[in-house]
Amino acid sequence: MSDDDLEAIREQKREALMSRAATPDEPVSVEGPGHLEERLDEHETVLVDFYADWCGPCKMLAPKLSAVAAETDAAVLKVDIDANQALASEYQVQGVPTLYLFHNGDVEDRMVGMQDEATLKQKIAAVQ
Repeated sequence: MSDDDLEAIREQKREALMSRAATPDEPVSVEGPGHLEERLDEHETVLVDFYADWCGPCKMLAPKLSAVAAETDAAVLKVDIDANQALASEYQVQGVPTLYLFHNGDVEDRMVGMQDEATLKQKIAAVQ
C-alpha cells in the first residue's frame, strides 16, 4: 500500500468517526421503528431497554440505565412496549424488562429481567 492509500483510509475513518452523533448522557425514548434504526446507525454501541410503565422491575432498572448512559460511551434507548408493539414483536420481547446490546448495528447480547449496573457496564465494555 502506498502512502496515498493509507492517507485515504485514515481520512475515511476520520470522517466516519466525525459523522457519528455524540452519545447522549441520558436515556432516549424511541418513537418508532424508524427512530430506532436511526439511533442504531448513529451510535457505535447501543443498549436498548424494552420496558412498560406498569412494570415494577422496569421502574427499578431506570436509575441504573440513567447511570449507564451518563458513565459509558453507549447510547441508552428506551422502547415502551405498549406504545411500540410492532417493535416489541420484532425483537421477540415476551417479558419486561428486556435489554438488547448492539455494537455496530449487530445484536451482541440479550438480557431478560432485572440487571445490575456493574453487569451492564461490563457487557458494554466487552463489546467496545
